[in-house]
Amino acid sequence: MSGSVSSLWRHPIKAHGREPLNDVTMTPGQTMPGDRVWAIAHEASKADGSEWAPCANFSRAAKAPELMAISASMTGDTVTLSHPDRPDLTFRPDTEQKVFLDWVKPLMPSDRAASARIVRVPGRGMTDSDFPSISLCNMASHRAVAQRLGLDISIHRWRGNIWIDGPPLWEEFDWVGREIQIGECILSVRENITRCLATTANPETGKRDADTLGALDSWNHQNFGVCAVVLQGGKIEVGDKVQLV
Repeated sequence: MSGSVSSLWRHPIKAHGREPLNDVTMTPGQTMPGDRVWAIAHEASKADGSEWAPCANFSRAAKAPELMAISASMTGDTVTLSHPDRPDLTFRPDTEQKVFLDWVKPLMPSDRAASARIVRVPGRGMTDSDFPSISLCNMASHRAVAQRLGLDISIHRWRGNIWIDGPPLWEEFDWVGREIQIGECILSVRENITRCLATTANPETGKRDADTLGALDSWNHQNFGVCAVVLQGGKIEVGDKVQLV
């Protein structure tokens, strides 16, 4: 296997925006710095910030597709959110919850549990996996799904951390149980990522417009990308070589 990093992304607030990076320095056993630092608990959630909680406890694009159209940037503990139907919002999630809840309310479906509070677990990014994970996605697999749909879909539907170009279609599934080196880092690939309705929403508009799950079904699965844990930390940059160890 040979390939290289085509792009790097973090998502400061789980399901509420993405931010591109040129480089990132990883730490063993931790998520990508700045990724899923915060999550938005809804009215029915039991998450209180004391520990990691499953994604069903949080507002997410599977239930609220408008959230897919949010982009984000983070500086320290300040986040700026942008959405085509809302004014830009710059705020501190740890101390300015109300201004965020007011901002996001028009994007939430009226028949779903409303966003209620911002949750943060110190030292633990709120990934979907119950372990601190990094998501790896394959550009060839993305292009194959787009071709099957007959649409020029965005990679942001998949909300990946590290995008890799070079390996053939679905080769990433063969990495499970293997170690992979990216830049200075070594990661252990743990499992496939099973996808949900969030991927059917357009990241530019927040509207559901593509049957991504149906496209994946044509390969007899609904997986896209893999989750890994950082074994050896260090710097990763766009353009870095990717290889199995």
